[in-house]
Amino acid sequence: MAGKAKKNTGYSMSRALVRRETIAGYAFMLPNLIFFVGFVIYPMIQCVITSFFDSTMNRADIFVGLGNYIELFQDGVFLRALWNTIIIVVVSVPVTCIFSLWVSSIIYDLKGPLCSLLRCVFYLPVVTGSVAVAVVWKWMYNNYYGIFNYVGKGLGLIDKNINWLGDERFALGCIILILLTTSVGQPIVLYVSALNNVDASLVEAAEVDGANKMQCFWKIKWPQIMPTTLYILVITTINSFQCFALIQLLTSGGPNHSTDTIMYYIYHTAFKLYRYGYGNAMGVVLAIIIAVLSAVQFKMAQSD
Repeated sequence: MAGKAKKNTGYSMSRALVRRETIAGYAFMLPNLIFFVGFVIYPMIQCVITSFFDSTMNRADIFVGLGNYIELFQDGVFLRALWNTIIIVVVSVPVTCIFSLWVSSIIYDLKGPLCSLLRCVFYLPVVTGSVAVAVVWKWMYNNYYGIFNYVGKGLGLIDKNINWLGDERFALGCIILILLTTSVGQPIVLYVSALNNVDASLVEAAEVDGANKMQCFWKIKWPQIMPTTLYILVITTINSFQCFALIQLLTSGGPNHSTDTIMYYIYHTAFKLYRYGYGNAMGVVLAIIIAVLSAVQFKMAQSD
């Protein structure tokens, strides 16, 4: 009986200890949890609710049901912004991933201080402010004294100065180029770290068996860095869909909506035209598109 009582006492003490640790854990999480619920979950719910209303300033909201969503797909500017966003994603995501993997493979083979220096150089645009990056590129694209026009005319590639950001033919491509230069830093660092975690003994065994570098990469390294690739694909896709700062700072969606993106059109609609319900409907559509693409990417990765 004494042993049983002792066992029950120990069980009760362990349960009490677990309960105290659980309470302490939630207490430490509470500030972040409050912030997350108040500034992420609640706004998301409000966004979805408001998307069913004609909501603007200085008057009560008017329920319109699916009216905002129907109007969206009849709005030529939104469809142009959607198309521009798709172009940005289709171009920037694969180019970013392929270029980052290629550069990281070269950096990984260098080893030592040079490897660290190159990682720092490529990561620098990531930590540089968007305003600073935009100012530098705006100077480079300047149609009077920009370096692109200077080099182009010097090499005989162009006959006269081009207004890169003011011409519909070139504006979106210029934005994509900037986005690429600011997007490769993090993937390069992640890929170098992933390559460092590849089991070197497997690579050595394959080389002993006569495998070349390409075979070693596809058969051994690629499967082991696949989780990193999936993360980079998802994050790059989300960032490409959310392209806003460069548009706002350089073109404001022009010329003639040729650089409008969904994010910029949401900002323009909600904070310049004060059509909050219509802007929120765009936000919901954008969230659904990103969620579907992310799910597809995860599914493809699992099937591999």
